[in-house]
Amino acid sequence: MQGLFFEDLSLGQSAETTRVVTANDVEAFAAVSGDTNPVHLDEAYAKTTTFQTRIAHGMLSGAYISAVIGTKLPGPGSIYLSQSMRFRRPVKLGDAVVTRVTIQALDEARGHATLATVCQVNGKTVVDGEAVIMVPRKGA
Repeated sequence: MQGLFFEDLSLGQSAETTRVVTANDVEAFAAVSGDTNPVHLDEAYAKTTTFQTRIAHGMLSGAYISAVIGTKLPGPGSIYLSQSMRFRRPVKLGDAVVTRVTIQALDEARGHATLATVCQVNGKTVVDGEAVIMVPRKGA
């Protein structure tokens, strides 16, 4: 299965997904990552924090960004080179996270695409950043 080729990309092109964060998602992410911080897993502990409830791992939003890049834009065959992220707001269980990537620069010589990356909940940014992706070329 092949995603888009570098030659198929254009500035401003974007793709997005929406995922509702569940307790199972957070628990599975904790199991896979080893990040068992109780703010993610223990409601009683989370009530003692600024957030007053369990929150999702910030990197779960990062995984949502990776999923859009790896499956939609540019899609299969693309390779992550870098990702910056700023965590703006917490993501809580039950939140619908809209993840969007938008092509903001294309480096023809290197075959790299720079994408603006953002996750939002109820129209408010929870994570934003930038990714650089190596994109396969046609016939290469």
